[in-house]
Amino acid sequence: MKAKGFGFLFGMLLLVSTAMAATDSYQIDSKNAHAAIEFRIKHLGYSWLLGRFNHFTGDFRYDEKAPTSASFNVTVQTASIDSNNAERDHHLRGENFLDAEKFPEATFVSTSFTPKDGGGAVLKGNLTLHGVTKEISIDALEVGAGKDPWGGFRRGFVGEATLILADFGIDQAAKLGPAAKEVNLFLSIEGILQ
Repeated sequence: MKAKGFGFLFGMLLLVSTAMAATDSYQIDSKNAHAAIEFRIKHLGYSWLLGRFNHFTGDFRYDEKAPTSASFNVTVQTASIDSNNAERDHHLRGENFLDAEKFPEATFVSTSFTPKDGGGAVLKGNLTLHGVTKEISIDALEVGAGKDPWGGFRRGFVGEATLILADFGIDQAAKLGPAAKEVNLFLSIEGILQ
């Protein structure tokens, strides 16, 4: 009985390891030349303030035959915020907003990837920003996948999400008017098969 039990356990471990190996692992373009994390937020309700984070790293796993097993991990350097205005960026890095000195990184770790009828998927995960962790949902869409000119294989996704800044302890934005309570994120990532 012990031998059979061991054989069964070994077989299950083999199946699990094979399934894990079948899931392709991608490294997000480290130079961010083909990846972007951009945001927009209303200024006083009269115009849109646009910006981006220039430095981030991450990876994802994706299996076309089992998309629900997909996982995504991203780490953003908060001090790399860039709104095309040095004075404003200095302010945004300060303690009233991102407090980048105290919280130098923001992280996203996915918890589920659920394909939608008609295309796209809902990517859920835990976002840690400004020292607060909250679950967020991202409307995701695969852009495409295939060989690149350098002998590699790439896959890309885009996504959109809306964050309520007060949920992450960033209350100062609300002083810019009710419309500034939310920030819209646009994500574009391209991963290189490892």
